[in-house]
Amino acid sequence: MWEVLWHQSGTPTRVVRWETDIHMRLSGVDVAQHRDIILKAMSSVTQEAGVRLFDVTDRPELPANLTIEVTPNQALEDNQPCVTVLNFRQETRIEAASVQMRSKDAWRCAHHEAMHVMGVRGHPAGHTVLSYFPTQVDALTPLDRTMLRGWYSPRMRGGMTPFEAMAVLADEWVATRPDRANASLVRDRFFASTFEQMQAFAAGQGDVPAVVRRSGKHTEDGIRWGRAEMGYFLGVAYLQGVSVPPDRTMAIQWFERAASAGNRRAQAQLGSFR
Repeated sequence: MWEVLWHQSGTPTRVVRWETDIHMRLSGVDVAQHRDIILKAMSSVTQEAGVRLFDVTDRPELPANLTIEVTPNQALEDNQPCVTVLNFRQETRIEAASVQMRSKDAWRCAHHEAMHVMGVRGHPAGHTVLSYFPTQVDALTPLDRTMLRGWYSPRMRGGMTPFEAMAVLADEWVATRPDRANASLVRDRFFASTFEQMQAFAAGQGDVPAVVRRSGKHTEDGIRWGRAEMGYFLGVAYLQGVSVPPDRTMAIQWFERAASAGNRRAQAQLGSFR
């Protein structure tokens, strides 16, 4: 679930999610052929998240904040059979979204892109429809449902940093385990090792973490920006005591490092200390 908090470019992301009903409109080629699987996918994710979904495809007079287009098979890139774009003015609340999927790939893209529509932007390995090489594509897996419940739980807020969000997601995962005591130990060990690895990444030390290498479209510029973003997120974690004991001195050090790399949020945070 840590990997779901990373964008394809290899940069860590904040939590974004819907705070309104979703009004979906389908268009494009072969819509009648693919409508059922697309509706099934969107109904599955919205029901798990507790967000209301309305299909306004046959109501052209009504506005839609989610558009899903089934494109011809020759459209899009060969290695990108489907794509989702989320629209938001601030990285907190989704205001609209658009999806494109090739007709021949709609059967395997529907649930994958439905998860992205809900704001879950990463591509974690394992038993999830978000995987690049999923073991299942025609229905949500138990892990997908766990992620959605955590993403839309009362504890989660739009704009949360990866460390804040991971604490919520991990607790949701622990609650599904038959041996919760052991699962809690696994969670705590993961937090400790990941925090140490992310400090090295933000400081430009050691190898690029596997979570970045597996991001799919990471670039040197993306990694550079990812280091600055992670420095800011580490500052927030130390300031608020998320996954580590609160430490204002360490928080300021990470904000300063991120600010020097051009991170505006870190710069603003430092300004608030003065």
